[in-house]
Amino acid sequence: MDTKKILARIAAIAKKIEAEKDFLTQLDNEIGDGDHGINLSRGFKSVEEKLPTFADKDIGAILKGVGTQLVSTVGGASGPLYGTAFMKAGNVCKGKFELTAEDFAAALEAAVNGIKMRGKAVEGEKTMLDALCPAYKALKDGIDGGKNLIDALADGVDAAAKGVEYTKTIIATKGRASYLKERSLGHQDPGATSSLYMLQTALEVLREA
Repeated sequence: MDTKKILARIAAIAKKIEAEKDFLTQLDNEIGDGDHGINLSRGFKSVEEKLPTFADKDIGAILKGVGTQLVSTVGGASGPLYGTAFMKAGNVCKGKFELTAEDFAAALEAAVNGIKMRGKAVEGEKTMLDALCPAYKALKDGIDGGKNLIDALADGVDAAAKGVEYTKTIIATKGRASYLKERSLGHQDPGATSSLYMLQTALEVLREA
């Protein structure tokens, strides 16, 4: 995966989030502040506008630039969390103009660890980590088992989708949704859903390439 594909992936994510903005906001209306889709769409629109300025940069710089932009433009908890994820992934990819499957896995691991650190959260608390943690594990297992990046990422996307479904079955213990306690049962986590969209979009861009 080279810089051109990374830029294409980020542009595609921006379009996907915009397309799903209303649904993400609807999910957040049920258990949160009701602004997840709106905030995230605004942030990625800002990122998309900045992409031409990243064209000559290495992948690490691109990802750090995306993270910085998200932190500065996305309100609520998702801005700092997704911003940290992209910046931590950028640190792993510093100086690289092409990523191997192993590099991609390392970047996703750093992103997940960044979210855990920033959100003081773990898997099983009805957050984006319930999509991202199983996605990383499936991706890493696939790569370690000899799969190429597309096939391993497909496993990761499947695991993330199951993680999103899992969030319906658990009580939220982090964020605004935690105030609802048992009433958060049956509701799909918006952060896990937007994480799934990003992974799905990354896979689609790879397949098209």
